[in-house]
Amino acid sequence: MNIPRSPRRAAACALLSAAAVAAAGACGGADAGTGTGTGGDGLSGTVRVDGSSTVAPLSTAAAQLFQQHHPGVRITVGTSGTGGGFEKLCNGETDIADASRKITAEEQAHCAEKGVAYGELRIANDGLSVVVSKDNDFADCLTVEQLHRIWEPGSRVDNWNQVDAAFPDVALELFGPGPDSGTFDYFTHAVNGGEGRSRTDYSPSEDDNVTVRGVSGSEGGMGYFGLSYYEENKDELRLLEIDGGNGCVAPTRTTVQNGTYRPLSRPLLIYPSAAALDRREVEAFVEAYVDDSADIARAAQFVPLGPGQEAELRRDLARLREERTP
Repeated sequence: MNIPRSPRRAAACALLSAAAVAAAGACGGADAGTGTGTGGDGLSGTVRVDGSSTVAPLSTAAAQLFQQHHPGVRITVGTSGTGGGFEKLCNGETDIADASRKITAEEQAHCAEKGVAYGELRIANDGLSVVVSKDNDFADCLTVEQLHRIWEPGSRVDNWNQVDAAFPDVALELFGPGPDSGTFDYFTHAVNGGEGRSRTDYSPSEDDNVTVRGVSGSEGGMGYFGLSYYEENKDELRLLEIDGGNGCVAPTRTTVQNGTYRPLSRPLLIYPSAAALDRREVEAFVEAYVDDSADIARAAQFVPLGPGQEAELRRDLARLREERTP
């Protein structure tokens, strides 16, 4: 599945000079590089990235920046979903898995069975935004318990006045990501206490644009996706604050980075294969991804790591290097 061109993807590409775009030729699709030959530094080859559609704009921005200096390296960025990316990583079909949640015990076991080692690197931050229609002028903040009652498996809540007696008699229409999405996994774990625990009578889609259209077109619509997607579509939607136990907090770059937006802040991660890192082009790309993580996050409209998180990222990369050293 190719990533549709979007303002977020376009913002990532805006980092590039016109010459770099011409050389890489990838801002409109899933292929983040078509360079051939070895380039001026002698580095060549292909780096395969696949997984979360949320993280894909980060990897695309990283690829574009990298290819300004290494035009001989071709980088492809696929979007098979977080679960799909881990499956491909464990099967040796991709060099790096993009993930909007941590790898599960089952996925770890799959990689171990296949003899695939990997590293985990937190590359940026994101917050899940809960959104409603612009026509909704009565809901400003929901508690996690209210979200749970709405989204728990078997929930029969289908009207806003069932969420809060002070809300009017307006039918509740729900939209969100499908079960293959890391966003779905993270939301259901944070709100319902387990990945995949969700009511099924809502309108699911792996395309966040479908959720935008559904929520904005319904007075009682509600949906959820990454904060950056709300920022792209804030003229069409209203953002709800969430009370995680310490009062109502809106997801912003500050509250996501400092962790006060709970429990819907999340890490955005990449999982490079240890075997792939033995190839010069993959190792160089991952090192550049880490070095440029703040610029990449801003370009892709995500929240950069805080100072402590950035220090942890560099420690994790150093540990990964040490583990690979004979």
